[in-house]
Parts: sequence; C-alpha cells; structure tokens
Amino acid sequence: MQYLLLIYENEANRQSADQSKMMEEYGKFTKSIIETGNFKAGDALQPTSTATTVRVKDGKAMTTHGPFAETREALLGYYLIDAKDLDQALGIAARVPSAKIGSIEVRPIMGYK
Repeated sequence: MQYLLLIYENEANRQSADQSKMMEEYGKFTKSIIETGNFKAGDALQPTSTATTVRVKDGKAMTTHGPFAETREALLGYYLIDAKDLDQALGIAARVPSAKIGSIEVRPIMGYK
C-alpha cells in the first residue's frame, strides 16, 4: 500500500546553523528507504512565500499569494512510500529527520483504478 508522509516543520529551521547536519540526515534516510524498496518519490518544497492558493467561488477562480493558512509549522516536503501496512509506514515516518523537531503526517493513498 502507498502512503504519503507529509513533513511539517517551522520554516525558520531552514535557516538554522544545523541545516547542513539535517540535510546529511535526510540523505542517509532517503538512501535507506531507496535500498529497502519503500521509496516511490519525495522532494522538499520551495518556501511558503512562493505559494499561490486557488479557491473557486461562484464558479470564478480566485488566487491569493502565499500559503493557505498562517501556522507555526508549514508543509516543507513529502515522501511517497510503499509499506506493507500502517505500522510499517509509521515506523518509516518516525525515522524522517524532521520528526525530531516537527511532525510527519501519514496518509494512505486512495488509489483510483
């Protein structure tokens, strides 16, 4: 089954002195899930300041620059993984480096066939 691991963290952490250490941890983590066959896709996202939000009201699309909501933690990246079940997906999510300073939301993928 596929799961999406959504990585939430305070965006200010990207500017911290520990960023290079965190990126090294991400490199090791990503390599490990590639080697085990769990990795399907994953990337970091550009800063929330680059986001554009689209809403449709009365049939008309309206855009707003910036993220959907102001929050302490922002969606900074994701992994799409294969896991045999939710327990394995949660175990993988617990190893994502940002889990130590942010949160990882684990969501099963609803497959359309």
